[in-house]
Amino acid sequence: MQIYVSGSLAYDRIMDFPGKFEDHILPEKIHILNVCFMVNGLKEKFGGTAGNIAYSLALLQERPVILATSGKDFENYGNWLSQLDLTMSGIRNISDEFTAGAYITTDESDNQITGFNPGAMKFPSLYDFNGLDPDNTIAIISPGNIEDMRTYSNTFRQKNAFFIFDPGQSIPALSKDDITSMMMGARVLISNDYELEMIRRSTGFSKSDILEKTPTIITTLGEEGSVITTREGETKLPSAAAVRLHDPTGAGDAYRAGLIKGIALKKDIVDAARMGTICASFAVEHHGTQEHHFTIDEFWERYQRDFGGHA
Repeated sequence: MQIYVSGSLAYDRIMDFPGKFEDHILPEKIHILNVCFMVNGLKEKFGGTAGNIAYSLALLQERPVILATSGKDFENYGNWLSQLDLTMSGIRNISDEFTAGAYITTDESDNQITGFNPGAMKFPSLYDFNGLDPDNTIAIISPGNIEDMRTYSNTFRQKNAFFIFDPGQSIPALSKDDITSMMMGARVLISNDYELEMIRRSTGFSKSDILEKTPTIITTLGEEGSVITTREGETKLPSAAAVRLHDPTGAGDAYRAGLIKGIALKKDIVDAARMGTICASFAVEHHGTQEHHFTIDEFWERYQRDFGGHA
């Protein structure tokens, strides 16, 4: 099965401030804000929706094609993906831009100030799908370059290929027509509960309206699990038990990877979502979106522990 993951590639540059922002920001001077926070250091992590999903798929012994853009500072990230045996064929390099980057500063109260430079993500990846076999294809349209999201969803719909629509952080940048068009032909709409409400407000659609355009809605609920809604009804899945809860960042992307793996194995949507739940449980055990690791045997052992059986 050929898997395509459209989305973003980004560096997450994380800094810890040994204090509280509130002690250094004067509310009465907020209109002329000019502050400097001396941080303890900087950690650089690999991230971005496409990179995160592809990483967990690699752990699940899949080799997806990443559809995204990179910049002139991509060498370290590219080496990392190569170590995972992931192809660079779908990654367009923009040589005069930096790879997209989030600069995140967190204080002692877990408040965050983030600056995001889209860099190369401002450009579409322009992948050529000549020869695509719709019967042997699974794709996900995750947050990234807006032109890619429009073009690729339209391509997969026209070719009648299985694709998942995952608008996420891109919802505010998408029009009602964009969201409606991207839903049409998608086999699954996936989001968290907050994002689903944003979609409903943007479009004016009820859940029933959405189900007229896509047959399945998956709504992730963090530690409360997830809900699979189809035209036949709803199924609630609990979250899988993690060894420790360290950082929820990236759990949603890991869930998507497990879901895609289940679909590739031709499991029904509920069993595929269970696989997503298991994959997410490994991600929350580590700080960062591509820091978790498991063998395929460890994955199935946890699946059997929480859901019984083996896919």
